[in-house]
Amino acid sequence: MDPMTAIAASGLRARMESLELLANNVANASTGGYKADREFYSLYVAPEAQDNDPLASMPVIERPWIDLSQGVVHSTGNPLDVALSGKGFFSVQAPSGPLYTRNGSFRLAPDGKLVTSDGYAVRGAGGASLAVATSLPVEISSDGTIRQDGKVIGQLEIVDFTSTAGLAKQGSNYFRAGGPALKPAAPSGTMVEQGKLEASNTGSADSAVRLVSILRQFEMLQKAVSLGAEMNRRAIEEVAKVG
Repeated sequence: MDPMTAIAASGLRARMESLELLANNVANASTGGYKADREFYSLYVAPEAQDNDPLASMPVIERPWIDLSQGVVHSTGNPLDVALSGKGFFSVQAPSGPLYTRNGSFRLAPDGKLVTSDGYAVRGAGGASLAVATSLPVEISSDGTIRQDGKVIGQLEIVDFTSTAGLAKQGSNYFRAGGPALKPAAPSGTMVEQGKLEASNTGSADSAVRLVSILRQFEMLQKAVSLGAEMNRRAIEEVAKVG
């Protein structure tokens, strides 16, 4: 394969990976608290490449990264819906251990425990479960304190991390800490808003623009591959004519 075709083929592969990330973002555009995946590009250089050889470098997606920017907060009127304004995550208890999410669409289990839509128990301060009386209204203050009939029931465990580089997605809406070195801590300046939910930070308009851009780049790279194949064909034909 000639260098031009190889570089174009590498670009096509990177664009396909980018399209997969974008498709997943679009599919979760209506998922509460969803955080979009983005791509980080780099150049692959062959080990045997000579210095300053531009034809030996090929574009690749080195790694995807998670865009943790704040999504739009909108009112729902449901007292069990809560949104975070600022950094941090709600902490929930999954069978495999604690998980973290920005989706505050909670509900009550039959035993009165506060759970996520997937049935994971919402963790209170210190990791305790939160149980409320189903017959009484629930009040949640800006610091996550839960009250019923004027009495404190508990407090939502809201955590943040000094570095989010070790956070890995588990499913569409949960995060898992990547190792024991990644310690959760209380965030600073974060407020809890009752009766509201945070929307996905995947903008529909932005996704549409990115989709058009990717498709145009893909089309140009396809033309480059076709041009490379045509040049090779003509070169072979000309060589065959010699002598």
